[in-house]
Amino acid sequence: MALEEFPRQLARTRRFTLGVPRAVTVARDGGRVLFLRTSGGEDPVTCLWLLDVTGTGTGRERLLADPAAAWNAGSGEVPEAERIRRERSRERAAGIVAYSADADCRTVAFALDGRLWVLDTAGEAGVPGPVPAAGPVAEPRIDPTGQRVAYVTDGALHVAELGESESRLLAAPEHAEVSYGLAEHVAAESMLRYRGFWWAPDGRQLLAARVDNSPVLRWWIADPANPGQPPRAVRYPAAGTANAEVTLHVLRLDGTRTEVTWDRASFEYLATAAWDAHGPLLSVQSRDQRTVRTLGADPATGATRLLHEERDPAWVELVSGAPLRTAAGRLVLTRDLGGSRRLVVDGAPVTPDGLQVREVSGADGEAVYFTGIQEPTEEHLWRYDPERGLARLSDAPGVHGGSAAGGTVAQSAWTEAGFAVTVTRPGTPSRAIASRAAEPVITPRVTWLTVGARELRTALLLPSWHRPGTKLPVLLSPYGGPAAQRVIRARGSLFLEDQWFAEHGFAVLVADGRGTPGRGPAWDKTVYGDSLSAPVEDQVDALESVAELVPDLDLSRVGIRGWSFGGALAAMAVIRRPDVFHAAISGAAPHDQALYDTHWRERFLGRPDENPEAYARSSTMSGAGDLTRPLLLIHGLADDNVVVAHTLRMSSALLAAGRPHQVLPLSGSTHMPTDENTVSRLLGHQLRFLTDALGLPAPR
Repeated sequence: MALEEFPRQLARTRRFTLGVPRAVTVARDGGRVLFLRTSGGEDPVTCLWLLDVTGTGTGRERLLADPAAAWNAGSGEVPEAERIRRERSRERAAGIVAYSADADCRTVAFALDGRLWVLDTAGEAGVPGPVPAAGPVAEPRIDPTGQRVAYVTDGALHVAELGESESRLLAAPEHAEVSYGLAEHVAAESMLRYRGFWWAPDGRQLLAARVDNSPVLRWWIADPANPGQPPRAVRYPAAGTANAEVTLHVLRLDGTRTEVTWDRASFEYLATAAWDAHGPLLSVQSRDQRTVRTLGADPATGATRLLHEERDPAWVELVSGAPLRTAAGRLVLTRDLGGSRRLVVDGAPVTPDGLQVREVSGADGEAVYFTGIQEPTEEHLWRYDPERGLARLSDAPGVHGGSAAGGTVAQSAWTEAGFAVTVTRPGTPSRAIASRAAEPVITPRVTWLTVGARELRTALLLPSWHRPGTKLPVLLSPYGGPAAQRVIRARGSLFLEDQWFAEHGFAVLVADGRGTPGRGPAWDKTVYGDSLSAPVEDQVDALESVAELVPDLDLSRVGIRGWSFGGALAAMAVIRRPDVFHAAISGAAPHDQALYDTHWRERFLGRPDENPEAYARSSTMSGAGDLTRPLLLIHGLADDNVVVAHTLRMSSALLAAGRPHQVLPLSGSTHMPTDENTVSRLLGHQLRFLTDALGLPAPR
């Protein structure tokens, strides 16, 4: 029954993300913690919650806003700008999926189906109140003093004074291709900068990005299953083409404005921006991504001053959360020094060689919190304090993170047992924020291995019923690219999928090769100029090395499946190494590298007109004529990240070369399908393809 139930459970739980606490915010005095969570593991509607860690009711969770309650009468439509933001951030839930709080976490603003709401979190029975807005609301952000909310509607940036009946227009788009206060496509998809404006601490002015998409290619996303619907226009900056023109402006409540100036001809990417007690802080990046400058700005004149410049012959890695400044103004950066990505405070490295900084969580006074990696299968929360030194705050194997303010630390732990959040404050007992995620009906049975000359981290999953001496066909299940690791000591939905395939008779092998995060700058940049050759080699090495340790792996029947970059890796593996791989499933894959966005693709391959050989080496279409094994291509027709043209072009190349293959289009699906029927049935379709292609008995 578990095997039959799992695909539906995977779909109903949105890959087991529902019921998990997230978006945790600690008040600056450390006494209150806000977070989002759905009410249960199959409830898709996200609610806003509060945990009080001081005073009366200490440690008690309180539901602040439930969209199913009476205050939310009526239903609007999600604005297009908000729909795009959710797609970029891979948001799977509904309801209150984002919020903004003042520094004390006393007043919270959020948008719900295009309407603006504000909530006072004090007391026991606060009810959200509507705020009049000029139109459908996206990106509402309350100022640090809690007196006003800025938001975007139809590309215009407005400010609503709480308690007043009308909004104030701060910046209106000069034409239809301009917006204020929104992140452009490459910022949200490839730089992980989802925001487009930032309040000053005094709440009287803000820093806002102006995005002009006029130079960017216009593409059309249609739904062939519904020919009566018009196609949707998107501005997509494909590799080698023009980016949006992004400028930065100080907007004041009195209507005046000042442009922040830097050498935009040399540094066209606005990588990060913030406004702290020391003024505006931003980082800008060159088009070739080999230089990043950290700048301070004068809000009165818009003039910038150079605080730091970082160069790299391949690319300068953008690390989430950096740069920032501590309360005293110390500049916190990351730098690739020697063999490690190190934390640097006021020019001095404060982390040792061998500790790879993955993300900077923030600063509490002079203490800096960050996540770092020593063993690639684990990620831990660390703190650097100039008085107390460097300390690791998490222990158990897994992926840990957190944030801190006022001495209170909210620490997340994602382990093989599941997900948990613990809040600690000096002088009070630790408090847990409960996870209400569903318990999977199957349990991953992972054997962790380090194999080969490159010490590849691998995870092997065997059927629960397997006995030594019984040969098993093999299924490789990699991602293998720069965006993510798969071999981590945490119970994720992908390991659950892997175990599902294992229970149907496969030995499932997951391997992180060169180019995946966690092993240091040199490992990351091995794929510079050729994004697929080394990853394919490492999948082969991992398979052969594990087979030496586990003789029950049947190397005469080997399949490989992957999604996104993993899909391209799977296709290239079966094309280049048919002697090793006998069938492949390639989902939502970027087959034509020149069709992917500027910032992500040019980081690894340069510009296509300057380095066409790199694009040819890294595009699966180049090897279409060499395919000799079964290949299944899957793609969502509504995907606006890796557009379906990738798979259609790959299919055309295969057809032109006379190479049989299968194509499965997913009507209405974006890059990560969420429809219950699609998600649940997709696993079964892949299983049937693999068993048929490898000559195995038909599955139930």
